[in-house]
Amino acid sequence: MRSGVPTTFSDLLAACTDTAVHLEMRDSYAVDYEKGPFAEWRAGRRHDPGDRASWWRPWLGLVEDTVGRGVRMRRARVVSEPVSEYTRFLYDGTFTNVAAGEEVRWLPRRQASGLALPGNDFWLFDDRIIHWNHFAGDGSSLGGEVWADNPGAARLCSDAFDSVWTHAQPHSEYVIPPLTPST
Repeated sequence: MRSGVPTTFSDLLAACTDTAVHLEMRDSYAVDYEKGPFAEWRAGRRHDPGDRASWWRPWLGLVEDTVGRGVRMRRARVVSEPVSEYTRFLYDGTFTNVAAGEEVRWLPRRQASGLALPGNDFWLFDDRIIHWNHFAGDGSSLGGEVWADNPGAARLCSDAFDSVWTHAQPHSEYVIPPLTPST
């Protein structure tokens, strides 16, 4: 990695000047910072669209600031259907991301079969710096890894994201299929 390339996620986003894209491909994540909100959601708590101050401020503030600097932030989620409980949790809270300026789309996994996708979730900054997200089988985070000097991998990520984005539905149009009773 080149000297002077930011290594923390916040610094990578702060240094971004044009685009920040995020591809998520897991059906559940067990990251520490979501354990409380996920448990609250399971207990019936939902974000009140009219009470913006109660939403998860650190992330949404960062999104607002980044978009306010002219950076286009996009997130694409590849999800299995029927969706997992965790995906329902993400879906219910995604309106907050959209309200902060992030564009979000959803692609059912069956529709991704013909797409070439990398083995890990990632963020790609300005089509050149990759922040890989590594997870254990149970969804817990194994940390991130920054690649700044691999144009081939950056192109793979850019092409993969663009393919998913082209096939995916905007959050405002994607409807989670209802659960059907087992027969």
